[in-house]
Amino acid sequence: MDKKQYHKPSKEELMKKLNPLQYKVTQEAATERPFSHEYDKHTEAGIYVDIVTGEPLFSSIDKYDAGCGWPSFTKPIENNVKEEKDLSHGMIRTEVKSKSGDSHLGHVFDDGPRDQGGLRYCINGAALRFIPLEDLEKEGYGEYIDLFNRIR
Repeated sequence: MDKKQYHKPSKEELMKKLNPLQYKVTQEAATERPFSHEYDKHTEAGIYVDIVTGEPLFSSIDKYDAGCGWPSFTKPIENNVKEEKDLSHGMIRTEVKSKSGDSHLGHVFDDGPRDQGGLRYCINGAALRFIPLEDLEKEGYGEYIDLFNRIR
């Protein structure tokens, strides 16, 4: 199966497409306030994609409530994220970005569930768009339906 190509729109297109918070988070590495995004407590089955490119990033299967105020995942769906050292705010952290869009998503920490690999991908909800399981096919993400068939 051919891999889909995801492309980052121009700055002008992004400024039209994204709301101010989505733009600040994805393009300027801002962080939304904790407990402020609906995806923090969101439990519906489906996948989360990059708000900028549509690139698939995380699955609800790997989402859990870390109590930190941001959507948290134990792992990405596939290899569509990259990690970079982040020395901002007087801390040493690992920033998580989407590969194709280079969107700032959040950070990854090593305090996640040990029985699931120990990682916590702490992601800004403003960087994501949720695709419900029942809409995966019509939205062009039909290949991810099998993820959910494996756990039924």
